[in-house]
Amino acid sequence: MPSNTDRLIGPWRLRIAMLTGAHVVGTVNVVSVLAMAPVIQRVLDLSATEFGFVMTAYYCGQATWSLPAGALVDRAGVGGILMMAMAGIAIGTSVVATAQSLTMLLLGMYLMGSGYSFTNPSTAKGVFDWFPQRRRATAMGAKQTGVPIGGVVAAGLGVLAASIDWRLLLGIVVAATLGFGASCAVLRDSPQHPDRGRRNPLSGLLELLRDWNYGRFAFSNLLYNFGQGNFFGFLTLFVRDALHGSQEFASLCLGVAQATSAGARFGWGVWSDLLLDGRRKGLVVGIGIASVLLLAGMGVAEAGWAAAVVLLFVAGLGITVASYAGLMQTLSVEAVKLHQTGSAVGYNGICTHMGAIIGPPVFGAIVDATGSYSGGWFVTAAVVGVGVLIIALGFREGGKT
Repeated sequence: MPSNTDRLIGPWRLRIAMLTGAHVVGTVNVVSVLAMAPVIQRVLDLSATEFGFVMTAYYCGQATWSLPAGALVDRAGVGGILMMAMAGIAIGTSVVATAQSLTMLLLGMYLMGSGYSFTNPSTAKGVFDWFPQRRRATAMGAKQTGVPIGGVVAAGLGVLAASIDWRLLLGIVVAATLGFGASCAVLRDSPQHPDRGRRNPLSGLLELLRDWNYGRFAFSNLLYNFGQGNFFGFLTLFVRDALHGSQEFASLCLGVAQATSAGARFGWGVWSDLLLDGRRKGLVVGIGIASVLLLAGMGVAEAGWAAAVVLLFVAGLGITVASYAGLMQTLSVEAVKLHQTGSAVGYNGICTHMGAIIGPPVFGAIVDATGSYSGGWFVTAAVVGVGVLIIALGFREGGKT
């Protein structure tokens, strides 16, 4: 897919590699905390509700900056924003690695989420700028595989946390994040659109706020991400506490979820591009229905379940509730005008992050109140089910781009 921009920013393969790498590195930071959750929870003496707020702090950081990030990337380009994002993520992880209290842990997670909030708008903008419509979902899915790839790496760190100090492991992650951030300089010369730099950066957002079709789409993302946030936020704790698994098996489950998600994110994009001719809504609805069934299945899981059965459920959720994001982001940018793409990702992002802000504390409170994880999984399944209904019945697919 070479173009005239290749002379400025390198071949398209390099661009995809860098966009994917941004998600790999950004995800390693937060998922490392999830993979090490049983260790961190024990060291800092946290309840399930308190750990739920740890993830809420992370997604609060993302939600706070999603709208400014979307508007900024519309004007400033991809490479420079990614450099800033990696620096913010590294600062947040540094605070987490040195935290001695819940307050400092929450602050570090908020800063980490704030840095990552600039990643999705900038990488989505890169895909939209650099790839034609008939290949866009494939490219979006490809770069989104960076999220589960980073999760697999983080799961490996979770295994190591059983024998190596978790703070040291996070310090290594910080160094890698800063190194990748410096390499993002190769993407500085982002292609420019004629209207960039002359429009009010909030103009696209103000137009979107009046678009009720897009608003329903964004709200459905909130409900879908309620499910994803709870799945990843409590998976390792669920395996350890409810299923009586070891730290190593809990990390293995997280790794399986992330690994299957890596293939599914790319596969869903290819499917919608090549087999569905760019139609994505029906696929998102089908993924949501499967997610509801599997989340409800987690609610009946018991300690006596064979490891293979647990891993089968985890893999299924990796393919479904953990893998819809690339399709959603593609629908997001295709549903708006060209100058609104970054703002659309930001607007959609803040709604999406709200799901993960609300979900984990609700899940954790149910666990603390009932002494069981079952209620949390059933509530999560119901919420995702409402999201499926909204996008199936209330969203009109079709772009203005």
